[in-house]
Amino acid sequence: MTGFVLRLARESIPRTQAAMADELGVDLGTVQGWESGRRPLAHMKAGALLRLRQRLGFLGADTGVLALLDPAMDADQIIKAALEPAGDGGPHPLATWVHTRETAHMVAWSVTGVAPPALRARVPLSGRGPAASAPLLGATDRRRLFDHLREVADAARKPGGGGLLHRQALYLASYDRGPEATSWTAHHLHARRDVLARRGWSETWAEARSTATALARLGDPQPLLDFIERSLAGDDTAEAANLNYWAYWLGGVRLPQADDGFMRERGPASWDPVTLLRGLTHGMHDAPGYVDLYVHTLWALLTAHPWLPQASHGLADELADRTGRLLDGGAASSRARRELQAMHYVLLDRT
Repeated sequence: MTGFVLRLARESIPRTQAAMADELGVDLGTVQGWESGRRPLAHMKAGALLRLRQRLGFLGADTGVLALLDPAMDADQIIKAALEPAGDGGPHPLATWVHTRETAHMVAWSVTGVAPPALRARVPLSGRGPAASAPLLGATDRRRLFDHLREVADAARKPGGGGLLHRQALYLASYDRGPEATSWTAHHLHARRDVLARRGWSETWAEARSTATALARLGDPQPLLDFIERSLAGDDTAEAANLNYWAYWLGGVRLPQADDGFMRERGPASWDPVTLLRGLTHGMHDAPGYVDLYVHTLWALLTAHPWLPQASHGLADELADRTGRLLDGGAASSRARRELQAMHYVLLDRT
């Protein structure tokens, strides 16, 4: 994954592999090794990797692509844990940090071939030889990855197995859309109805949210609608947790989080509300299965920070247009429609 993102960064300048090698003062084989994954960037010393990023930026590489090198390396670690299970004996990468949307999208890219939204405009340039158009794992490796994620999720369900590891492995396993895999995932997700049934904030709130969103991806939206109604709306701690999680998921919280504890913080936000508003507004059309969760989160964000429409008129105009289109359609639930109407009124009533 990291090598493919590096290739997109090089092509955004643009430079050939040979020209890039000259610019960096390395041989052609080194650049080819980086991009193919034979010489993983994760094995570089931190200083050398920093200098490589800086040099690419100086040469004019797309900064949005460069920003995805870190989540690509995170995804590579998850994939490596599946394909090289012996590892170093340390904890599983899904057990040591809360991953972000970009990392999840990178893992999904490796198994579906669908590029993350931030990269969809970056179609790889054609070269003289055969070049992959996506960092897609082969069929055997895809099967090994999903088998590993299911095994990890099963093991983590046991006492002491680790709630973070369980929910993140199960969430990523839901990207396997084969009939048997979908049945397995749905069965395991539905088996967690005990966490979905809890009202308001609880210690299993993050697992319930992840379970409901994974079921929505599998085509079952009702658990997510129930989660919003029962475990989110109207509970101050749960509403704060949802905003904190979204801010982290969308990259608005800079520091990596080792567990889900950061979600329940209700003090001064460690993220910028305008940045979160932008991420939610721009991401809503890419996730039709989660439209009710997007709508409720936007409504809660504007309720908590009523000054936001005045802070960015262009962004408010964009959101007003999107809320209007959703109101004209039939994709939202009755709760979401009420929240859309309230937002739409506020957005149009700016002075």
